[in-house]
Amino acid sequence: MTEAEKPGKASGALDPHSATPLYVQLANVIEAGIRAGSLAPDRPIPSENAMADEYGVARLTARRAAQELRERGLIVTVRGKGSFVAKNPPVQEGSG
Repeated sequence: MTEAEKPGKASGALDPHSATPLYVQLANVIEAGIRAGSLAPDRPIPSENAMADEYGVARLTARRAAQELRERGLIVTVRGKGSFVAKNPPVQEGSG
């Protein structure tokens, strides 16, 4: 298994030494994917377990990141189905 194939390979996107909590950093990374179009409206975002594995964080951190994204209006969660990118995510502050 190469280094890139190991769980947590995307963890380089997060800085555990930052004053910004990991869940906020993770939410910011996912928001960037939504804004860039790599996560399209109505499409599912990775599950909490998948985010935890991909970014090398605890599942609770992934859960808090999802909650942060819901509060920002970027995702909606459907019980038993998962979380999806919102159809009309709010416009990013400072972009207009």
